[in-house]
Amino acid sequence: MSILAAAPRLGVELPENTVEFSKPSIEYSLLSPMLIIFGIAIVGVLVEAFVPRERRYMVQSLLAIVGVIAGIVATVLVAMDLEPRGDSAGFGQIAAEGAIAVDGPTVFIWGTLLVLTLTSVLLFAERHLEGGVTAFAGQAAALPGTQAEREASTRGLEHTEVFPLMMFAVGGMMLFPASNDLLTMFVALEILSLPLYLLCGLARRRRLLSQEAALKYFLLGAFSSGFFLYGVALVYGYAGSMQLGEIAEAVSGTIGAEPLLLGGIGLMAVGMLFKVGAAPFHSWTPDVYQGAPTAVTAFMAACTKIAAFGALLRLFYVAFGGARWDWTPMIWIVAILTMAVGCVLALTQSDIKRLLAYSSIAHAGFILTGFVGLHTVTAADSFELSSLQAVLFYLVTYGFMTIGAFAVVTVVRDAGGEATHLSRWAGLGKESPFVAGVFAFFLLGMAGIPLTSGFTGKWAVFTSAWQGGAWPLVVIAALLSAVAAFFYIRVIVLMYFSEPIGEGPTVVMPSVLTTIVIAVGFAATAALGVVPGPVLDLAATAGQFVR
Repeated sequence: MSILAAAPRLGVELPENTVEFSKPSIEYSLLSPMLIIFGIAIVGVLVEAFVPRERRYMVQSLLAIVGVIAGIVATVLVAMDLEPRGDSAGFGQIAAEGAIAVDGPTVFIWGTLLVLTLTSVLLFAERHLEGGVTAFAGQAAALPGTQAEREASTRGLEHTEVFPLMMFAVGGMMLFPASNDLLTMFVALEILSLPLYLLCGLARRRRLLSQEAALKYFLLGAFSSGFFLYGVALVYGYAGSMQLGEIAEAVSGTIGAEPLLLGGIGLMAVGMLFKVGAAPFHSWTPDVYQGAPTAVTAFMAACTKIAAFGALLRLFYVAFGGARWDWTPMIWIVAILTMAVGCVLALTQSDIKRLLAYSSIAHAGFILTGFVGLHTVTAADSFELSSLQAVLFYLVTYGFMTIGAFAVVTVVRDAGGEATHLSRWAGLGKESPFVAGVFAFFLLGMAGIPLTSGFTGKWAVFTSAWQGGAWPLVVIAALLSAVAAFFYIRVIVLMYFSEPIGEGPTVVMPSVLTTIVIAVGFAATAALGVVPGPVLDLAATAGQFVR
C-alpha cells in the first residue's frame, strides 16, 4: 500500500494537487559491470581501513584482479542480452531513468577498458623491478628528501591505496562513454579524473617530477572541467534539457546559427579534447606522462583516451549530430593541428616517455581523422566501414600497443631507476636483443607498418574518412604518418646500430606480471595486424548509439 493510499486511514489530509510518488527504476543487471567495479573500489577502501599493512598488497592485488575479471564476465553477459532497439541499427536500451545508455558501443568500450585495466593492474602490482616493493611512494605525505621519506623507504612501505583509486578511475571511465545526459557525463568526468591526479604524484623515484606532473594535470584538468561545465550550461539554456536525445531534437529543429548552441558545443569540445590529448589542449600530456609512475602512464595513455573518445563520439553523434556542419570544420582543424604537433615535436624529444607522449598526441589526431567521417557513412556493409566501427577498432589496437610499449620501458633501467633518456637506450639490441626486438615491434606498430595492428587501425580510420568525403584530411594524415615513422625508426636505429654509452643499458628481469603484460600487448599487436577481421566484425556488430 502506498503512502498516499494509507493517508486517509491515518487521518492525514493531503492537498488536492498531490501526485503519487513513483520510485526510480534501476536496471541493475544492465549496469552490473560498472557496479562491480565501483563495489570493488569501495571494498578496497575498507581493506585499507581494517586489514593489517603487511597483508594489504596481496589482498588489494587479488581483489582488483578478481573484480576486473568479474566485470569482464558481466560485460559479456550484458552484451549477449542486448536486444535491437526499434528499426534502427542500435542494440540496447536507456537505463537508470534516462541517465545511462547501455548499447552496443558502450559494451564494446566497457570490454576493451576492462581487458586493458586487467593488464594495468598487473603493472601496478609489479614488485620485482624495485627490489621487492611497488613503484609507488612509500609515504606520499612525506616531503621528498626528508628523513620521513628515507624511513618509509627503509621500512619498505608502499601505498596500496593505488588499487582502489584505480578502480574508482575505471568506474568513471566506464560511466563516461555510457552517459546519456550532460550532468551524468560531467560527474563521470570528475570521477575518472580525480583519482588520476593523485596517482600521477605517487612515484617512488623522482618524486619532485612526479608531484609537478600531478599539479600540472590537476590545474589544467580543473580548467578543462570548468570549460566543459560552462558548455553544459549553455547547451541546457538552448535545449532546455540535459538528455542527449532531447538535445538532438532541439538541434535538429535549428534554423541558422544559434550562439548558445555553438558556444556550448565549443566549450564542451574543449573539455573533451583535453582528455583525449588533442592540440592545442595537449600541453599537459608530455609532462604528465614523463613524471607519473610508468604504470600509471600506461594506464592513462590507453584507458583514459578510450573512455574520452567514447564520450566524444556519443556526445557529437547523439546530441550534436544535427549540427555537424557547424562543428565539422572545427574537428578538421583540431585533427590537422594534433597530428602536426604530435609528429613534429616528437622529432625533438630526448626522453622515451615524452616521445611516447607525443606519439599518443599524434594518434589522437589519427583517430579524429576517422571521427570526421561520422554521420556520412551510415551503413557498414561488406565493402564499407562506418566511422564508429573504424574508431572503435583503432582504439583497441592503440590500447594494446601503448600498454605493451610502456611495460617495456619499465624494465630498461640504470642506477637511478628507469632509463628514460634516449641516450641510455643506445646499444640495447646488443645488451638484450629480445627486449629491443619487442620494443621495436611496438614502435613499428605505432608507425603503421604492415602486418601490425597499427597498420590495420590506420587503414580503418583512413578508409572511413575517405568514404565520408574527408580525403584531404586523409592525405595530410598519410604524409604526417611518414614523418612519425621517422622518429620511431630513429629509436630502433639507436638500439641496434649505436654503441652504448658507458656501461650501456641494463634490462632487469621482471616478474611474471610484467611479462604477461608485454606478451599480451605483443600478441594483440601481431594478431590484429594479421587477422583484424573478428574485432572489426565485433565493432560492426556493436551497431550504432541508441537515443
